[in-house]
Amino acid sequence: MTRAVAHLSQADPLLRGIIERVGPCRIPRRPPEFSSVARAIVFQQLNGKAAARIFERLLQAVGGRLTPQTVLRTPSRKLRAAGLSAQKASYMRDLASHTAQGKIRFRRMPKLSDQEVIEVLTQVKGIGVWTAQMFLLFALRRPDILATGDYGVRASIQKTYGLAQLPTPRQVEEIARPWRPYASAACWYLWRSVDLKI
Repeated sequence: MTRAVAHLSQADPLLRGIIERVGPCRIPRRPPEFSSVARAIVFQQLNGKAAARIFERLLQAVGGRLTPQTVLRTPSRKLRAAGLSAQKASYMRDLASHTAQGKIRFRRMPKLSDQEVIEVLTQVKGIGVWTAQMFLLFALRRPDILATGDYGVRASIQKTYGLAQLPTPRQVEEIARPWRPYASAACWYLWRSVDLKI
């Protein structure tokens, strides 16, 4: 991670300002398994703190271990009572079903390319590119994941780079060119800048 931070600091003066204020890069590690994708589903389009509370209640609802089997055994009403919308409960069940049937094999994921991982995960109802990217970044620890559609990334770029409105995914790609091949660390710093009200 030291190499990534050095590269980003040299490549982009505005990002360097964020890095200096946030400090060392500490991307959380998530296991490359079912529970990490399930967590990403919970966090879709939600504030981080609210999503974290729902995730904790979901863990309690399924008996403390989030696996395909515990999700499939848990009645939909209990998933809903934990705070999942009807849509997200159906997404969670579809992910559990795909995994239980062997259509998704998490043990094979580390051997797949970024694009192959995205193709496998987006077979599941409700899992789009963003969710797959979160799995790539946090669970598989891929170094060059650029979440062009992420609201937090876009909002931080708008503020940091003085843009009149949220950048489009294409504009994010353009701004991020100097960050390559360490876009994952750049995204983490942009998220932290929003959290810390920098």
